[in-house]
Amino acid sequence: MNLNALIIDRLSITLSSLCVAHCLVFPLLAVLAPNVITLGLASEDVHFWLVLIVIPSSVLALALGCKKHAKLSVFLTGTLGLTCLLLTFYLGGAILGEFGEKALTVVGSLIIAFAHIQNFKLCKKQDNCGCSGASKA
Repeated sequence: MNLNALIIDRLSITLSSLCVAHCLVFPLLAVLAPNVITLGLASEDVHFWLVLIVIPSSVLALALGCKKHAKLSVFLTGTLGLTCLLLTFYLGGAILGEFGEKALTVVGSLIIAFAHIQNFKLCKKQDNCGCSGASKA
């Protein structure tokens, strides 16, 4: 597997996990350790920056993977997750409510992480199939 694709897939999985952690763990931390609020992690800016990084890295990694393993379903699954994140960001808590915003973010992030894990496995499987052409002169 191309090292850059591997890094981008892992980055995207990590960022998706950070989205989930931000939505689920931060409120608990804020209750248990109120000083955490001073870090500014409750700000909507965190959502903006995570989405700004997640979208291009995910699209790139999934597109590279799709080109390699030709499984459009993995790309479309990732696109569904990205759409959930974009809708959450666009609609926000004012329209979705706090629970709806968190639920849609968590669902979108989990879908994206799942797509990247599938992408990673398919690319890895293709690398190990013995037909990569790297052995051809």
